[in-house]
Amino acid sequence: MDDNEITDLLWKFALINSVKFGGTPNLKAIMGKIMAERKDLRSQSKKVISVLESIVNQINSLDLNVQTEKLLEIDPNALDKKETIKEEKELPDLPELSKYDKVVMRLAPYPSGALHIGNARMIVLNDEYVKRYNGDLILFFDDTIGSPKSLRDSPKAKYVLPESYDLIKEGLDWLKVGFNKVYYKSDRLEIFYEYCEKLIKDEIAYVCTCSADEFRDSYKLKKLECPHRNRTTSQNLQEWNKMLSGKYHETEAVVRLKTGMNQKDPALRDQIIMRISEAKHPRVGTKYKVWPMLEFSWAIDDHLIGVTHILRGSDLVKEDFIENFVWEHFKWKKAQFLHYGRINFPDMKLSKTDARNNIQNGVYYGWDDPRTWTLQSLKKRGIQPEALRESLLDLGMSLSGITFSVNWLYSKNQDLIDDQSNRYFYVEDPIYIKIKEVPKKQYISKPLLLPSRPEKGNRKIKIETKDNQVNLYASSNDMNLFNKNQIVRLKDLFNIQIDLFEEESKLVHAHYHSAALDRNYSIIQWVPAQEFVNVEILKPNGKVSKGVGEINLMKIPMEIPIQFERYGFVNPITREKDLLYCYFTH
Repeated sequence: MDDNEITDLLWKFALINSVKFGGTPNLKAIMGKIMAERKDLRSQSKKVISVLESIVNQINSLDLNVQTEKLLEIDPNALDKKETIKEEKELPDLPELSKYDKVVMRLAPYPSGALHIGNARMIVLNDEYVKRYNGDLILFFDDTIGSPKSLRDSPKAKYVLPESYDLIKEGLDWLKVGFNKVYYKSDRLEIFYEYCEKLIKDEIAYVCTCSADEFRDSYKLKKLECPHRNRTTSQNLQEWNKMLSGKYHETEAVVRLKTGMNQKDPALRDQIIMRISEAKHPRVGTKYKVWPMLEFSWAIDDHLIGVTHILRGSDLVKEDFIENFVWEHFKWKKAQFLHYGRINFPDMKLSKTDARNNIQNGVYYGWDDPRTWTLQSLKKRGIQPEALRESLLDLGMSLSGITFSVNWLYSKNQDLIDDQSNRYFYVEDPIYIKIKEVPKKQYISKPLLLPSRPEKGNRKIKIETKDNQVNLYASSNDMNLFNKNQIVRLKDLFNIQIDLFEEESKLVHAHYHSAALDRNYSIIQWVPAQEFVNVEILKPNGKVSKGVGEINLMKIPMEIPIQFERYGFVNPITREKDLLYCYFTH
C-alpha cells in the first residue's frame, strides 16, 4: 500500500469519526479503529499516527457540513455503511406509557403552503411512534390567524392559503402517513372563548390595552405589573365582551395570562393568549375577530382530544410552559413533552411565505418547483418517500443541532432507485461531431438497459452512414477530450480519432479509428444527429439543462426515474412531440 493510498484511507476513517460525533475527530478512537481493522498497517503505526495527526488538525478547521461533503467525495456511499456517520438510531421509548390507555399524538401544520423538507422530521417522528404503539395520529390544522410573531407584525403577512389544506394532505399521503381524525382550529373558536372566559373569571387572565411597545418597555423588561392586571373580574369581562363585539380593533386589546411578571425569561411574563385579527379567514370569513395564540389553543385542544405525547423542537419550550400552566390551573391530566434539536438545512430556503410569493409572481413554476423543497417537489424529482423517512429517522431524537446534508437523502434514494432505473444517453449543451472513413453502412449499438440486471435486455440505437460519414452529438462537457490526434471511445460503438475541433462553432472533425474496446481511451456518451429527442431538465436551483437524448426516450413511461449515463438520475415528467421534460433527481 503506497503513501497516497494510506493517506486517503486515513482521511476516510478520520472523517467518518468526526461527522459521527458532531464534527470533532477523536485521534485516539480513530487510531484504535484503524489498528483493529487494518492489521496490515500495524507495522507502520508510527508513520500512520504522524500522518493522522496532521489530518485531524485539518479536519478540526472544517465545519460539519464541509466534513460531510468531503467524506462523500471520497466515498459517495459512505453514509450507508455500518461503520459510518449515521448509524441507525432506535428511537427511545415514549415515557410514562402506563398512565394512558392508548398513545395519541398529533400533527399540527399551519396551512400557509405545502409541507417542505423542514417540516418532515416532525411528521415522520410522530408517525413512527404511533405505528410502534398502535396509537392514534390526529391531523389538526392549526389554521388560526391571530399569531404573528409580535403585536407589531401584521396578521396579513402570514395567512392561511386555501389550497394548503389539500397540499398538506397530498404531502402526508406521499410520505405514507395515515391519520385517524382531522380537526380544524377555525372550527373551535367558541371553545377557546369559553375557556378564556373561565380564566378571566378565575382571575388568572385579564384584558390589557397597553400598546406592544408600552408593555415591553414600561412593564415587561422592568418586571412591573401593568395597570390593567389588577382590574376586577367584572371590569375584565366587560373589556372581553368589547373585544368580542368589535369595539376594539387589531393591536388595541389583548388577553394576557397571569404567568407572572417576575419570570426569569422575559418571554414568559404575562403571555398573550387571545388577540384581535380582522383578516378574512378562508373557512370562516370574518365571523370571528378574536383569535387564540398558538400555545393557548394547544393547552385547550391537547386536553380535549386526549393527546398523550407531544413532540416539539427544543426551541419551543415556551409552549410547554403555557400548556403546563393552563393544565395545572384546571387540574387536568398532563401530556408528556419530548424535544429534538433543530436541523439546519444549508443552501435551502425553507419559507412557505417566500415560496408562495415566488409562485404568485411567476418566479417558481408551482408548489412542486424544486426550489421550494416541498414534499410535492421531492416527489416530482423522483425522491422516494422511504429515502426521506430513513434519512430523518437516522437522526433519532437527538437534542444536538444538526446540519443536514442533502447527500444523506440522495445516498438513501440512490440505493432505492439505482437497481430499477434504466440507463439512457443524454448529451448536455451538444457539440456536433463529423466522423469520416466509417467502414460500415449501418451500426446498431446495443447498450444494456440496466448493467446491474442484464436480464432486462438491451436497447437499440441505430446509426446510418452516408458517404462513409456519421454525424453525432456529444456533450460540451467533454470538450477537453477533443484535442488533435486524441483517440476517444464512443460508448458501446467504436473509437474515433480527433482531427480538428472548431471551438467557436462547436464542431468536431474526426475519423474512424477502430472497433475494439481499449480501456486506455476516454469514453463519452453520444446521440445520433439524424434521430434524437430534445431534452430539458429542471434542476434544484431552478436552472434548466438542455440537450439531446437517444430516440428510445420517446417510449419510456413518465414519472419513473431513469439515469442519464455520466449525468445523473432524472424523473421524466412530460413528453410533447420531440421534447422530453424532466426534473433532476440527483
